[in-house]
Amino acid sequence: MSNSKLVYSTDKTLTNLDESVDVVSVRASEQKVRLHLDRKKGGKVVTLIKGLMEEKDTLMEITKELKKKCGTGGSVKNNEILIQGNQRETIQKILLKKGYDVKLSGG
Repeated sequence: MSNSKLVYSTDKTLTNLDESVDVVSVRASEQKVRLHLDRKKGGKVVTLIKGLMEEKDTLMEITKELKKKCGTGGSVKNNEILIQGNQRETIQKILLKKGYDVKLSGG
C-alpha cells in the first residue's frame, strides 16, 4: 500500500525511518561527478550535475558560485544541481579546479 506509514512494530530489525541520515563527507577527488544535458519543457536545455556527495549547505554554495560564473540561473533538486543552458565545459573547468573528478555524460 503506497499511502501507508508504519506506526508501531515489535520487529527489532526495523529501524526508525524518520531518523535523520548523516551525510558522510567524501573527498572531492573521490567523487564521480557527471555533467548531463537535459531538455525541459519548451525545449530549454539544462545542465545537470549528478554525483556530488556533499551536504545541502555545500551544494547551495557550489550552485551559487556556478550560477555567478556562468551568468545564468539554476537550482538544487534531489541532490542534483541544475544550471540553465549548455554550460558543461565551463562547469567542468570550475569543478576540476576544486578537485572533483568530472566527466561529460550524455547529449
